Amino acid sequence: MTELVSLTFRKEEKLCSQKLMGELFLSGNSFLSYPLRIVWKIFGDMPFEVPAQAGFSAPKKLFKHAVDRNRLKRLMRESYRLHKSALYAALDQSDQHIALMMIYIAKEELPFSKIEPATMKALQKIIGQLTKDI
Repeated sequence: MTELVSLTFRKEEKLCSQKLMGELFLSGNSFLSYPLRIVWKIFGDMPFEVPAQAGFSAPKKLFKHAVDRNRLKRLMRESYRLHKSALYAALDQSDQHIALMMIYIAKEELPFSKIEPATMKALQKIIGQLTKDI
């Protein structure tokens, strides 16, 4: 992928496979970047062409109304979309594919100004792990 990463979040980049999600939660790496919990795993051969697939989740237990959960997932997707280019560059250099899941863990709805730095910090931590493994 030599061209610039576009600031889009296409269908191919969405983590939809139940099999991949199951494997991700069974044997993936996990860490906290408040208000997010990140679960990610490196896959050698992925059945898709993009370097990373991402999923987003907000718990029904904490946010009873779907509109609240959807808003939080929208904010997480937006912050990921804006900052994924650094992750894609690191993945292209290491020739790896990853799947990641962002789970919102705060008990209250936080604004985008709190979610975005947490996403940036999480992506930098994943990039650090990827470059350490090379």
